[in-house]
Amino acid sequence: MTRHSRDTPQFFLTAPTPCPYLDGLEERKVFTHLIGHRADELNDILTHGGFRRSQTIAYRPACENCRACVSVRVPVADFKPSANMRRLTRINADLVGEIRSNHGTSEQYALFRRYLAARHANGGMMDMSMLDYVMMVEDSHINTMVVEYRRSGPDSRINGRGEGPLLGVCLSDVLSDGLSMVYSFFDPDVPRRSLGTYLILEHIERAARMGLDYVYLGYWVQGSPKMAYKERFMPQERLGGRGWERVER
Repeated sequence: MTRHSRDTPQFFLTAPTPCPYLDGLEERKVFTHLIGHRADELNDILTHGGFRRSQTIAYRPACENCRACVSVRVPVADFKPSANMRRLTRINADLVGEIRSNHGTSEQYALFRRYLAARHANGGMMDMSMLDYVMMVEDSHINTMVVEYRRSGPDSRINGRGEGPLLGVCLSDVLSDGLSMVYSFFDPDVPRRSLGTYLILEHIERAARMGLDYVYLGYWVQGSPKMAYKERFMPQERLGGRGWERVER
């Protein structure tokens, strides 16, 4: 009997399902498992080729008649925040992002549920239990971190930790050349802070401090309102038939 090594990836193709981004279309995905001691290396290679991670699965769209999903990354050194982004950075200057190990907590889950109810009430993730959430955060064989955002306190400059209620969470993978933002959520009741935008801006600054070149934002889909926000982070690079190509605006 032939056995496949855990370090040798096998790729599979899903059956067609309704596209979550463009009405009237179907999507298919090619996927593989990220397991074994080479999982970090494989995740790096696949991310550079347009894959995304969900738990121990790396996947990429493989639709027969559509190429709308385009991988996007922000070159950290060249990023130019807009005037509005600079304003948001000032508004959120009182927040502290603390790196934690990828362990799910009840506090995170409570915020996650509030975020989904406000932003994605009809989405499939509304059915996720606490156990499902913990698996989303913890089921990883690669270098994964959780960044928690809270207001700064009197000791924050000393201990690097914020205080008070949890305002935002970002699950991110640390790659050889960048940070890949796997999933983020935030308090929906403080719209003035525009936390969705701010978490990306903070990750760009964090990647710069870590000496990393890129922040990977996942897929951009032209014509999809859900993905339109990614167009604001310029310049950026998009993965096409000739590799990563720079887009200025």
